[in-house]
Amino acid sequence: MHDHVVDGRRPGAGAPGASGGGELFSEARSVEVVAASFAATPDARLRHVMTSLVEHLHGFVKDVRLTRAEWATAIRFLTETGHMCSDTRQEFILLSDVLGISMLVETLATPSDGVLTESTVEGPFHMVDSPGRELGACISGPADGDPCLVLGTVTDLDGRAVPGAGVDVWQADAHGYYDVQRPDVDPEDNLRGLFSTDGGGRFWFRTVVPRYYPIPSDGTVGELLRATSRHPNRPAHIHFEISAPGMRTVTTHLFVDGTPYLDSDAVFGVKESLVREFTTVDDPVRAAEVGLPNPFRTVEFAVVLDRHDPIGERAR
Repeated sequence: MHDHVVDGRRPGAGAPGASGGGELFSEARSVEVVAASFAATPDARLRHVMTSLVEHLHGFVKDVRLTRAEWATAIRFLTETGHMCSDTRQEFILLSDVLGISMLVETLATPSDGVLTESTVEGPFHMVDSPGRELGACISGPADGDPCLVLGTVTDLDGRAVPGAGVDVWQADAHGYYDVQRPDVDPEDNLRGLFSTDGGGRFWFRTVVPRYYPIPSDGTVGELLRATSRHPNRPAHIHFEISAPGMRTVTTHLFVDGTPYLDSDAVFGVKESLVREFTTVDDPVRAAEVGLPNPFRTVEFAVVLDRHDPIGERAR
């Protein structure tokens, strides 16, 4: 004879999540029943994350009244997203980007307080190690676009220079392509470079002004964008990842002022403080000094890093 169930419990059932019994699954009790299964998780942070995840996912499913067919479509979509990933492409990062999750995680992790350099998304193209280069080196090929001189400094919150800081840069070319999209590119001209600031915290390198471009749209993310009538384009920018011992690493961009899509970036990466004018310099003497044809473009980037606080980091 079957046990009689009262209010979602069998007679004699133990507390939720207890061994040998507990509440039975129902629409009304789904969150508490599933969340209870994680109650004994030893890691407090993991327990909190999984409990909250269950709460929000179940709330979403109930809110939209998700159908079996829609759930099957979602499983297919995620499976195909995984199949799109490779050593040079990360479709899950791209998905995170277009949903605004990447930007939200970055923003929560690195508050700027109006002083620190603001962070933004890493993007799906930081899949290749940048070659180490000397300060002033050129990272682009000859006649690849408008020549550009990038000048920058790295300081701490007190304005003290940070010598020896790593400045990892990568960007699209003047046609909107990254090197991983163009297998014929010479590794010396791959628009990537890993520089180290000098004793005054300064860095500089030569490149070309990048062009706006579409994110890869031949996979599941492109399918999603087309289904929701969204464009896939990003405004022109240069990527930076700046790190130093004892400092909190910042991943950020410099956006080209006046480029299309600044107000509708497909991955929501634009912050006003990161938009810069790439000014034109028409000075043959200066051009000769920096090793660029005349005229050329230039931009300056003053990076301010925070001191790393491992105790505070763990507390968050």
